[in-house]
Amino acid sequence: MKLYRLLTGLDDPAFCKRVSAALNQGWALHGSPSLTFSPEANRPICAQAIVKEVEGTYDEESSKPDFSLGDY
Repeated sequence: MKLYRLLTGLDDPAFCKRVSAALNQGWALHGSPSLTFSPEANRPICAQAIVKEVEGTYDEESSKPDFSLGDY
């Protein structure tokens, strides 16, 4: 089964660290990153889709401790 996640966050080193951590956990980039601007935060917001091939079902995988890829 292929898992899909969309990581989002401010365009800062913490976002890059989350994407890097996901890649090191076996996730792969899926498509190009997206960028928009938040007038409330007065900062760019990034989004990057990632995917990972795993055994089992979505419910089994999403209940594992390492499924969370950081604060949102």
